[in-house]
Amino acid sequence: MSTVAQSQTNITSEQQYLGVLERVLFSIVASLPCCVFLFINGSMLFTLRSRPVFCETSRYILLYNLLFADTVQMVLSQLLFILATVRVKLTYPVCGFLVMLANLTNDISPQTLVVMSLERYVAVCYPLRHSTIITVRNTSVAITVIWAFSSLNILVRVVLLLDFPFEDLQSLEMKQVCNSLVMVLSPVSDHYDKAYNIFVFVSAFAAITSSYVGVTVAARSASTDKSSSSKARNTLLLHLVQLGFSLLSTVHNLLVLAVFKSVNRVIFVRLQTFLYVCLIILPKCLSALIYGLRDQTIRLYFMYHLCCRLKLSKPKVDPK
Repeated sequence: MSTVAQSQTNITSEQQYLGVLERVLFSIVASLPCCVFLFINGSMLFTLRSRPVFCETSRYILLYNLLFADTVQMVLSQLLFILATVRVKLTYPVCGFLVMLANLTNDISPQTLVVMSLERYVAVCYPLRHSTIITVRNTSVAITVIWAFSSLNILVRVVLLLDFPFEDLQSLEMKQVCNSLVMVLSPVSDHYDKAYNIFVFVSAFAAITSSYVGVTVAARSASTDKSSSSKARNTLLLHLVQLGFSLLSTVHNLLVLAVFKSVNRVIFVRLQTFLYVCLIILPKCLSALIYGLRDQTIRLYFMYHLCCRLKLSKPKVDPK
C-alpha cells in the first residue's frame, strides 16, 4: 500500500511540475512578443518627442496620445497576465486599481481615433480654416476632454464597486486571480460596462464613418486636392480598422469566458494565451507600425530609433 501511495504521490508531483512548467512556457511565449511590441511603441513615442515638428503638429500630438495609452494598456495587460499565470492573488484594492487604470487607458484609444478622424475631415473639407481650427491649443483641450471623460467613467465604476459589501468578507484578499471580469461584482456594474462600451464604440464608428463619407463627397469637388483626399480616406479606413481591433480587445474577456465553459483546462490555457497575444497585445502595436512605416515624415526617424541609432539609418534631413 505504501508503494502504491508513493507512486500516486510521485504522479501527482510530476503533474504539478508539468503544470508549472507549462505555465512558465506559455508565460514566456506571451511575454516575448509583448517585449518586442513595447520596444516598437517606445521607439515611436521617443520619435514623436525627438523633433519640434512632431510636438507642434496636431495629428502627431494625437498620435502620441494614442500610442501612450496603448503602451500603458499593454504594460498593465502583461502585468495582469503574468500575475494570473503564476496564480498570484491580490487584494481587492490593488486589483481594482490595476483594472481601473487598464480600463482608463483602454477607453482613450477609440476616443482619440475619433478626434484624429475629425482632424483629417477638417484638413480636407476646410483646408483654409484647418490652421485656425486644428491648433496645438485646441488639440490639447481635446486630449484633456478625452482623459476627463474616461476618468469620469472610471469614477462611476468605482462608485458602483463601493456598493459591494466588502465589510462582510473575512479578508480583502481575492480568492481568484485578478482580471476585469472578477472586478464586476454586481449586475449593475455589468450592465453599466456593457452600455458604456456599446455607447463609445457605436459613437466612434458613427463619427469615423461620417468623416469618411464627408471626405469622399469633398473629393468629388474640383477645388479639392485629389491626392490629399485619397490619403485622408485611406487614413480614415485605417482608423476604422484600429477601432475594430480596440473592440476585439474589449470583447476578449467574453471570448475567454466562452472558451472556459467549452474546453478542458489544458486547451483553455493554450487558447487563452493565443487570444491574449492576438487580441490584446498585437492591436496595441499596430498603430506604431502603421504610422511609423506609412508616414514619410516619421518613417526615417522611426527606423533610425528602431535600429538603435545606427549611423547607416540616420536621417540626413530634418522634416520641415
